[in-house]
Amino acid sequence: MAASGMKATRAWGAAWALLAGCLLLGACAGHQWASPADVWRAVLGDEALRSRLLFEWRLPRVLASALVGALLGLSGTVFQGVFRNPLAEPYLLGASGGAALGATIALLVPLGLPQALTLSSLAFVGAWGATLLVLGVARVAGALDSAGLLLAGVALAAVLGAVRSFLMLALSDETVSLQVVMSWVLGGIQTPSWAGLGLLALITVACLAATRAIAPGLDLLGLGHQAAQGFGLHVARFVPRAVLVGSLVVAAAVAYGGLVAFVGLAAPHIARWMVGPLHRRLLPASALVGAIVVTVADAIARAALPPAEVPLGLITAVAGGPFFIVLLARRLRTA
Repeated sequence: MAASGMKATRAWGAAWALLAGCLLLGACAGHQWASPADVWRAVLGDEALRSRLLFEWRLPRVLASALVGALLGLSGTVFQGVFRNPLAEPYLLGASGGAALGATIALLVPLGLPQALTLSSLAFVGAWGATLLVLGVARVAGALDSAGLLLAGVALAAVLGAVRSFLMLALSDETVSLQVVMSWVLGGIQTPSWAGLGLLALITVACLAATRAIAPGLDLLGLGHQAAQGFGLHVARFVPRAVLVGSLVVAAAVAYGGLVAFVGLAAPHIARWMVGPLHRRLLPASALVGAIVVTVADAIARAALPPAEVPLGLITAVAGGPFFIVLLARRLRTA
């Protein structure tokens, strides 16, 4: 036990140190690279134009990428726990389709409000609303188990994708607007103000607290439905509640970062190697791993092809595709 605790402590320490290094890398990376000394001067309040740009634009972007990654790690852990499937990912129940539809409306329909506000708000409402609709459809069909939720999610995702495609064809009168929509769908961190970053930080802390509150139920659910009920867990009530919590976390992530692939799938697996399968430790570890992954990916997205910016989702997909194949191969060999 002592050796195991020491190993976990070292893993936590290494992960926090790695996150700090990745945040510094992200602050330095970009179309024009900055030195750590430049970043330090910006943090100290230097009034030079370069320092002000770093402080007002790059630093909030880097911190937002870490928080979005943390949210994706949390949501992936919740969905893998609910469905007892290590290949489950955060966009499983139509949240991605709902978010993409909301973003398409915000980008293509003149609503008379600042687009920065409508984009994040409608993406959040779309992701959250899609999950509520999936739960409603599954409840009406009398299939609130995992299989019923998955089938309802697949069907709703197809419908939402068709509606989004129709809106893009009907409302887009120039290629630029289509490019904007596709750029968001492919993922990209929205650079917030410091006030907006504070709101995102509060949302992330609230999501961490909400997911840790359901951690004991996720542990019991991992034993199987019958065993969980034997230990006093009301599975029929717990599963929809856990799905709503996980989808709320997903909605917050896509509102600030678009559709970022594979992070929610990979982060929980890496975290399990660090701290084991118990969710009270696994959830914060997954958030930490997700923050590291998205911070590095966002730095690559900003610096790979200057002055253009590569969509963040493309970076994570290129890295996550092989990871998913390895996971699938291991699962098939075990089966």
